[in-house]
Amino acid sequence: MLIEVAGGLWSGSLALLADAGHMFTDVGALALAHAGLKMGRRPADSKRSYGYRRLEVLAAFVNGITLLGLALWIVIEAGTRLARPVEILSGPMLAVGLAGLAANLGSFAVLKGGAHGDINLSGAIAHVVGDIAGSIGAVVAALVIRATGWTPIDPLLSVLVAILILRSGWDIVRRSGHILLEGTPEDLDSAALKSSIERVQGVAGAHHLHVWSLSSGQSLATVHLRLAPGADAGAVLLRVKHHLRAEVGIEHSTVQIDPDERCADSVVDSAG
Repeated sequence: MLIEVAGGLWSGSLALLADAGHMFTDVGALALAHAGLKMGRRPADSKRSYGYRRLEVLAAFVNGITLLGLALWIVIEAGTRLARPVEILSGPMLAVGLAGLAANLGSFAVLKGGAHGDINLSGAIAHVVGDIAGSIGAVVAALVIRATGWTPIDPLLSVLVAILILRSGWDIVRRSGHILLEGTPEDLDSAALKSSIERVQGVAGAHHLHVWSLSSGQSLATVHLRLAPGADAGAVLLRVKHHLRAEVGIEHSTVQIDPDERCADSVVDSAG
């Protein structure tokens, strides 16, 4: 990052400065990702019965917001450069761009090996992918300027990098925001899940079904059941919980069996 700042100021390249700015946000982004993972492993306590796993999602959300802000800055600066072109030294720009590309590819290889679908690490990887794109843009722009002297290629390629960053940032914000709002996991259809529960032996009906994610890859569920005539409540409870775990991958579920045709919650509300 420091080399790219120096190289960008020396050569006058926005592409290098944009990539350096992205790397600067990576310092905070990777620190958030690391802190989220470390704190997410802390055990539950009396005040946080689910533990600290949600911190991973919060860190990913912040990462996504910083990506969106960075993309906006690059676009504004590119517009300024197009209106008032500056001299760019292609030699230093090319050398620093190649060095940055090598460093970013190494970072990507390290992070990719440990992602395994984790949204927090996905946010960190998205930052590094944006850095790779920025370094490639800087290298291409340096080659074009060196061959033709056409300097507008520098801010134009920076805008393309900003679009890639914007796309990654929005995806991270959307996914992490959905989890923070306790939305239904994207790979689950709640209507289909309700139907599958009602096909479990001994279940006459299911209602008040809620499915959400504590963190990426960890889904939770609650559901009320009405039993078929003569069904054993204990056996049905075990079958439904086994169904949720084996068929849907929900390890933690809370299943309530209503005593009759009426929902227990409705009975309590009317009594109150």
